[in-house]
Amino acid sequence: MRTMARDDVPMSSAATGGDAELAARLLIDATEAASPDAPTQRLDDVEATARASLEHRHPDVRTCAIAALTRVGRASAEDLRLLVEDSSPAVRRRTVEAAIDLHQRGLDDPPETLELLVGRLDDLGLVSEVAAFGIGELGPDLAVPAPALTDAVERLREMASGHDDPLCRESAVAALGALHRGRTTILAALGDVATVRRRAVLALAPFAGPDIDGALDTALSDRDWQVRQAAEDQLSARGSCGSS
Repeated sequence: MRTMARDDVPMSSAATGGDAELAARLLIDATEAASPDAPTQRLDDVEATARASLEHRHPDVRTCAIAALTRVGRASAEDLRLLVEDSSPAVRRRTVEAAIDLHQRGLDDPPETLELLVGRLDDLGLVSEVAAFGIGELGPDLAVPAPALTDAVERLREMASGHDDPLCRESAVAALGALHRGRTTILAALGDVATVRRRAVLALAPFAGPDIDGALDTALSDRDWQVRQAAEDQLSARGSCGSS
C-alpha cells in the first residue's frame, strides 16, 4: 500500500483552501476537456495537471486526480495498479470505479481488471462493496482464465454469506447474479436482512428450476413490501417468458 508522505494530512480531514480549489478545478477542467470539440492540447493539459496531483499530500486531491484522468480517458492500467494501493480508502474506491469505467468503455484488459477487483474484496467496506459490484459488471461471458473466475466467485460467495457489512453482502449477491453463478448462496441470502433479500430476489433472474420458483413463491409473503414486489415482478416476467 502506498506509504503516506511525511506531510500527508489525516485521511478524515476534508480538503480546504488551495487543496479544495485544486480538487474542484481538476474535475471542472476534466469535464470541459471531455467535450467532443475540445482540442487535444486541452486533454493533454488536464492529464498533465492530474498526473502531477496523483502524489498530492491530500487524498481528496488524489481522488479527484484519478477521477479527472478517467473522465478524459487518460487513466492507464499502471495508474490503477499503483493507486489501488493508496493509503486512502477514498482513493482506492475511486480507483476501483475507474477500473470499472475503463472496462465499460472497452479500454481495459479483462483479466487484469478482474485481478484488481478481486484484490480489493478484503479491503474496507466502502472499497470492497464497489469492488464486488465491479466484478458483476464484468458480466457472465467474461473472457478470463477459468481458475481466476472460479476464485472470484468463491470470494463473492464468502462475502455474500459472511461479511459484517450488509452493503457488502448485498453487493456480492448482486454480483453473483450478474455472473449467473452462486445459485445456492443467493438462495441462502433470502434469509438475510431486507436489503439483501431484495437484491437476492433480483439476482435469481438468470436461474430456473423448482427451487427458484419455490423461493420466489415464499418471497411473495415476505414482511418487506419491496421484497414482495420484486418477487411478484420476477414471477410475472417468468410467466410472460413462458407464454411467449
